[in-house]
Amino acid sequence: MRSLRSGLVTLVTGLTALGALLVAAPGAQAADTPLRDLAAAKGKVIGSAVNPAKLTGTYGDIAGREFNSVTPDNAMKWESVEPSRGSFNWAPADQVASFATAHNQQVRGHTLVWHSQNPGWLTNGTWTQAQLSSILQDHITTEMTRYKGRIAAWDVVNEAFNEDGTYRSTIWSNGLGQDYIAQALTWARAADPGAKLYINDYNVEGVNAKSTALYNLVKSLKERGVPVDGVGLQAHLILGQVPSSLQQNIQRFADLGVDVAITELDIRMQLPATDAKLTQQAADYKAVMDACVAVSRCVGATVWGFTDSDSWVPDVFDGYGAATPYTENFAPKPAYYAIAGSLGGGTTQPPGDGCTAVYSVVNQWSTGFTGQVRISCSGGSLSSWRANWTFGAGQRVTQAWNANCTQSGTAVTCSNASYNGTVPNGGSVTFGFNGTWSGSNPVPVVTLG
Repeated sequence: MRSLRSGLVTLVTGLTALGALLVAAPGAQAADTPLRDLAAAKGKVIGSAVNPAKLTGTYGDIAGREFNSVTPDNAMKWESVEPSRGSFNWAPADQVASFATAHNQQVRGHTLVWHSQNPGWLTNGTWTQAQLSSILQDHITTEMTRYKGRIAAWDVVNEAFNEDGTYRSTIWSNGLGQDYIAQALTWARAADPGAKLYINDYNVEGVNAKSTALYNLVKSLKERGVPVDGVGLQAHLILGQVPSSLQQNIQRFADLGVDVAITELDIRMQLPATDAKLTQQAADYKAVMDACVAVSRCVGATVWGFTDSDSWVPDVFDGYGAATPYTENFAPKPAYYAIAGSLGGGTTQPPGDGCTAVYSVVNQWSTGFTGQVRISCSGGSLSSWRANWTFGAGQRVTQAWNANCTQSGTAVTCSNASYNGTVPNGGSVTFGFNGTWSGSNPVPVVTLG
């Protein structure tokens, strides 16, 4: 297994003699071995919910490189695909399906039967039981038939239970009775016999009243011969609150003869994010992944958006965020490396990941100049540092402070002093130097190592 990238990451470039130019290489700090390859070696799926409108550029590059499964975030939900009765909008869902085909990925269909994000024509209508049954069957059949053979698994029924284990009051349970779940699964199997059929819910990660109700339902469905292939544990978790019974719970569902998937994983924290919180978050992600890896019938995990810029959390939980494995600027966080570690790729974040360096010329005169480098960390931290660059026009460092600098030919290396090697997440250090120049004084490329 190849180790995580520990080489130098290019951080700064420029051609002007004054000011500072920072050029990030989003995603370049990821593991040498993509998560999808690590997962495949374990026989697991690692996926992400994706926004079809963003599947280009850096976002698309990461989605294609790191994951072997994608879930449309909203594009396959009822209000998106059938906004008016019998009239379908497939374009966004088709984008995800096409992206998956192009990148050799599975697609997880989400979701067919849910109490939320339904169109007004459905929720505001007055339906007899027979009419509602026909509407539901038609919707399941039409959507699943369109993507027949292209969807590996469907979250057929979503969030059927209350926290106490009773059935949630919805248009479906009220209009069709509790057996709407069995009906939906049966229609789904007929529409696409090759797709795995799941029941999906949240707050069912540990052993509790809600997960036990789900367990009893699946057991009953299996005994009745109703087609159910898997259980989805959403895993929208809070920092430091991974249930201790997670692996036990996964195992008891597996013992029923069904697969288990972590379907919507994110771990939110109260903002601002700190180094300590990101460390705890990494431990939490690893705990979830470890529990899945330990159970053969846990097929894998899907994160609900891989970057904080695409997360639903801040819009729903006031004051919370930073829930995903990547920062808003597409830098992998400690959580990313924790996932990689659980999948066999190592557990340590490479030095400098999440940290950047900015070179600037703060003063310049006829034959000399004063330079400065600021090292800042966001999403990572450093216990020591070394900045390296090569002068492009014969400049030479003559004196330095707050760093130990040496120059050999055109190559300069500056390392931390005894008192400023630690750069915490959210922190920075600055060192400076005097130098000589002649003719031109271009800003060099700086690397951290």
